[in-house]
Amino acid sequence: MKIGFIGLGNMGAPMAGNLAKARHDVTGYDMATVTVDGVTPARSAADAARDADVVITMLPNGQILHAVAAQIIPVMRKGAVLLDCSTVDVDTARSVAQEAEAAGLLPLDAPVSGGIGGAAAGTLTFMVGGSDEAYQSALPLFETMGQKSVHCGPSGNGQAAKICNNMILGVTMIATCEAFALADKLGLDRKAMFDVVSTSSGSSWSMNAYCPAPGVGPKSPADNGYTPGFAADLMLKDLRLSQQAAEASDADTPLGQQATELYRRFVEDEDGAGRDFSAMLPRFEKRGRG
Repeated sequence: MKIGFIGLGNMGAPMAGNLAKARHDVTGYDMATVTVDGVTPARSAADAARDADVVITMLPNGQILHAVAAQIIPVMRKGAVLLDCSTVDVDTARSVAQEAEAAGLLPLDAPVSGGIGGAAAGTLTFMVGGSDEAYQSALPLFETMGQKSVHCGPSGNGQAAKICNNMILGVTMIATCEAFALADKLGLDRKAMFDVVSTSSGSSWSMNAYCPAPGVGPKSPADNGYTPGFAADLMLKDLRLSQQAAEASDADTPLGQQATELYRRFVEDEDGAGRDFSAMLPRFEKRGRG
C-alpha cells in the first residue's frame, strides 16, 4: 500500500517505521528533519500525500491539523483514506472529515492509546470514527501499528472515545497518587498497599499497570525518575479537551474539571512540565492538607 505519513514525532516516527517494516511504501514528512528507516522523506506535506492510498497524520493539535488538511486534501486522489491519529477536539475532527468527504476522500479520526512504547512495539489501541468502508480499508494498517482497533461510530467518535478514556485516566491517576501519599502518612508499606489494592476493589490501570510508586509494581516511568511515558503536559491537553467537550455538550464533569485544574497547576505553576503524568505522587508526598 502507498502511504503518506505526516508528523514524524515521538509517536509518528515509530508508527511510520512499523509500516515500512511491513513492506508498505511509506513517504514521510515532518517540519523538523527526521530520518526513519525505510521511510522516504518528502519535501512537503502535499508531496507526501500526493497519489497515496492512505495519508496518516499525527499532529500536535487541531489548529495544525486544519492547516495540514488544507494543504493535503486538494492533492489527494479521490477514494483515498485520510487517517488522522492526532488527539484533537471533536469539532475539529468532524470539520476536517466534512472537508475530506466533500473532496471524495474517506476520512477517519483514530487517536491512539499506548504511548511511545506502544508506538515502537506496534501495540497501540486505535479508537476510530468514520464510515465502515474507510475503517475496513485502513484495518490492515491498524493491525500493523497496533494490537487493537475499535470502530466507535461516525466521524468524531474516535476523538470522543479518547477524550472520555483519558479523563478517566487523569482522575484515577490522581486518586492513586493521593492514596499512596495517605498510606505513607499512615505508616502503610507501599508494597503492601500495592498488593492489596491491585487485587481489590480499588484496582485500576493506573495502579496495576502504571503504578506511580517506584519499585512496587510492574516497571513504569516511576522507576525511571518519572521520565515520561505519557507526559503531564499531554494529560493536561487531553483533560482540557474533555472539559471543552463537556462544556459544548452541557455535561456535568466535576471530577474531570478538578483533575484538569490539578494538572494545570502541576504543569504550569509547579515542576510537572516535562515529567510523566504519574509524577503527581511526589507532588502529593510533599504536601500537607492546607
